Amino acid sequence: MIERLYFKDLVTFESVELEFSSGLVVFTGPSGAGKSILMSTILSSFGHSTQGAAALCEVTLIKPKNLKSEVYELEDELTLKTLKKEKLRYFIEGQNISKKALSEMFSPYVQYLSVRDKSGFESDTLISMLDTSLLSKNKGFKKLLKEYHKRYSNYKVKAHELAKIKEDEAKLAELIEFATYEVEKIEKINPLIGEDEELMQVKKQLSRIDKIKASLSTAMDVFSAESAVEEVYRLLDKDVSVFTDAMNQVRADFEETEHLASELEEMDVEAVLDRLSDITTLQQRYGSIEEALAYKDVKRKELAGYQNIEQDKSMLESFLSMEYMELSTLARQISTQRKTEAKVLEKVLEAYLKTLKLPALEFLFTSQNLGVTGTDTLDVLLGTSTTNTLSGGEFNRVRLALMASTIQEGKSEGVLILDEIDANVSGDESIAIAEMITKLSKAYQIFAISHQPHLSAQADQHIVVTKDANRSQVTQLSEEGRVHEISRIIAGENPTKEAMEFAKKLRA
Repeated sequence: MIERLYFKDLVTFESVELEFSSGLVVFTGPSGAGKSILMSTILSSFGHSTQGAAALCEVTLIKPKNLKSEVYELEDELTLKTLKKEKLRYFIEGQNISKKALSEMFSPYVQYLSVRDKSGFESDTLISMLDTSLLSKNKGFKKLLKEYHKRYSNYKVKAHELAKIKEDEAKLAELIEFATYEVEKIEKINPLIGEDEELMQVKKQLSRIDKIKASLSTAMDVFSAESAVEEVYRLLDKDVSVFTDAMNQVRADFEETEHLASELEEMDVEAVLDRLSDITTLQQRYGSIEEALAYKDVKRKELAGYQNIEQDKSMLESFLSMEYMELSTLARQISTQRKTEAKVLEKVLEAYLKTLKLPALEFLFTSQNLGVTGTDTLDVLLGTSTTNTLSGGEFNRVRLALMASTIQEGKSEGVLILDEIDANVSGDESIAIAEMITKLSKAYQIFAISHQPHLSAQADQHIVVTKDANRSQVTQLSEEGRVHEISRIIAGENPTKEAMEFAKKLRA
């Protein structure tokens, strides 16, 4: 419930401060005085797009029972503020908030109905209305709807997975061919870690084999003087062991070199160079032998995954086929209950519509493919008119009747803002609309702009908007002021005695 409104510098308004009661609050006054502009600043405070916004506007309201936020700290009494300089900025409890976030937060609690607005009869909206009515009194339906939503959500995920597989199928053969080629190329070479260093060493040795052999042949002469050297050491009484050990080491190294030279002569040089070329090619492509082997493992896993895709596709198709049948069964059960509830609602609506001088309404069900709400699409038939062919007046009267017929006893439905909802209607229709809105005001706090005496007479709070020269003012009316304003609505600026008497009768 909105408790207080304050704004300043709004078109022809200098500043306005109002405190509101619960129930029905009606704004009246001459055309052009600024009623719609005043209403627009209230709407703007809740993130609605409007024709204008004040330089500063504050709205104080009692927090709706179910309103929660993980981002903003919300007290039991909330203050919404808008500031307009270069652009319009929004605040909740002093915290900056975007227009979109503000609108989404309050959309379930603040509704706006205009004579120019034809929303509210969309299929999803009508289905939601029936479902809300069923959920309030049928636990079985609640369980059924919950199961459908859960399973349909999973069904959509699996359907997306299948679609992705089918989309990738055209590329699958190419992907398999490429992965197989990469794995086979690396496996054919079958490199060993460290093999590149060994091959480079062999290549280096092969390039020097002739020089090694020539040097080794000359170096063998060193052993011919070995005995003479040892004799010198003995004659000098010096330790010969160091020389002997060194010569033994030289002898062993020469023998190893001879053995290596022999092996190198027997080696297939071309094969070594080819092998080294293959290893070098892998290194150039993958960075190192380790990275080539890791890449091979990745491609092997990809191949295993590709091989499982066909099996996954088959399993998904089987699951979706079975789940489609199960969901279709659930959707039929949901539709059956909706149709039953629609008949109940049609009966309730009949009395309201008769009061509003309208023919009976029928809900028209048609079937569609499985969707979030099931298989139902919904329209209304009023006499011979469907939603698309209803006149503006019929549209709004039916909308009020629907809202009145779905009010839940003792439950606050939030704030309802009506902009000339009773415009261009006959006397009897005006009376019926006033009665309907009065009924709605038991569940909603209603702000209504009206040019009709009957709705004004039913108001819990009556506020008149006037304009003097270029300045607009608002006044909360006393009982005497209300009678005078209602008589002005009836007979003009200079009401007759009969108009005054009729106004008193309406207020009685």
